[in-house]
Amino acid sequence: MSYKWLKRLILWIPTVTIGSWEYVRHAILLPYVSMELGNVLAPVLVFVVTLTLLRGLFAKLEQTQESLQQERVAKAAFEEREQLARELHDGISQSLFMLSVKLDRLERETSDPKAQAATQVIKSTVRRVHDDVRQQVESLHHTPLPSKQPWLQSIHHLTAEMEQTSGIRTTVEWNVKEDVFTPKQKVELLAIMREALMNVQKHARAGRVIVRGGQLRQSGFEDSIEAAFYCEIEDDGIGASSAQLNKQGTYGLKMMQARAEAMRWSLDVSQASPQGTIVTIRGRGTAK
Repeated sequence: MSYKWLKRLILWIPTVTIGSWEYVRHAILLPYVSMELGNVLAPVLVFVVTLTLLRGLFAKLEQTQESLQQERVAKAAFEEREQLARELHDGISQSLFMLSVKLDRLERETSDPKAQAATQVIKSTVRRVHDDVRQQVESLHHTPLPSKQPWLQSIHHLTAEMEQTSGIRTTVEWNVKEDVFTPKQKVELLAIMREALMNVQKHARAGRVIVRGGQLRQSGFEDSIEAAFYCEIEDDGIGASSAQLNKQGTYGLKMMQARAEAMRWSLDVSQASPQGTIVTIRGRGTAK
């Protein structure tokens, strides 16, 4: 039922109810129902109809308004991400490309071995930063809206992208109910997972990644309206601690930590056994 029809029904039902009551009262019930009793029954009848019909319509109206609001928020967020992606591409990305071209020209024009070596180091740094910017632009363009598809499907889509682009085999072991998270929490958790998978692709030299998710059963959580969960991204690569990841000059880990902190979640990076790295997110979602 559309939003306009809900509003019309909410306006029409009380009017039709009282009008029908007055017609039946004067045309049929007048010999049996006194004027005083009829005046008392009229508001009672409207009240009963309101409880039985209008309450359900108001609930549907609130749901429709909430859905429309979520769509507006999601659309606004997507437009902001698109704008940011364009600015990164047209600004920083293009500038880095031009800088790389100038470094190539400088390398060709100089004959000093030390200068050429320094130029190579600078070019390597520029390429790495340029790749990071391009991946962030790609992330801004492709972060899915959970409201448009099932949550688990979003995760499988994310891992399928990684398999196609890197050849790294991925496995999903997800046992968290979809209604544990709010739409915003879904977006933020998916963004953290995307960044973690990007780091695996760029640095880990891994052959396999496992994405796990489950609900925690800690004391006090069972009786709460919030549901505790964990999410793990484990690879079998060369392994790296959080300190080593920070030293690599990338902002991936910092971005993940910032997103987790904004949701009041914890994020840890640890060594896997026998080799590899595990990124673990723990926190609470809001269960419906």
